[in-house]
Amino acid sequence: MIRLRPLEPPDAVTMASWSLDERFRAAAEWSPRLSVAEHEAFQSRLIAEPPAELVRLGVVHAGELVGYVDLHGVEPARRELGFVIGDSRHWGKGLGRQAAQAALDHGFTRMALSEIWAEAWATNTASIRILQGLGMTELAPGDQGEYQGAATHYRRFTLRR
Repeated sequence: MIRLRPLEPPDAVTMASWSLDERFRAAAEWSPRLSVAEHEAFQSRLIAEPPAELVRLGVVHAGELVGYVDLHGVEPARRELGFVIGDSRHWGKGLGRQAAQAALDHGFTRMALSEIWAEAWATNTASIRILQGLGMTELAPGDQGEYQGAATHYRRFTLRR
């Protein structure tokens, strides 16, 4: 079971440590060129002064920060869902789905959103399964790009309250 909470300054250290996990770094598309200290500084800035269009909450499991969720956008009733489960030792345990579901609940109930959308690379099958499992409706394909060295495209999803 997970819970969401506001991020706190010490969380930047934990989040930066995820950059040491090569599988996580590749999946989350975090730059391998940044040092842990640079990742920590970046996360510290986001925690201290988040952009107005970003709601980011920590995902806690068994007392440990294991990821975060984002609800991002400038439209008052519509946001983009993002979710990250930190180092890969936590993968495959259902935490990503729980985190994404908690973010939807937060967005629809606490933020009174009417629509939440998300996108994932077509080759990121774990994220696609999560979005489909949440009951999100797939829209037209999105932009082309590269994910983990393979040519692919975004698959876009939406869910309305």
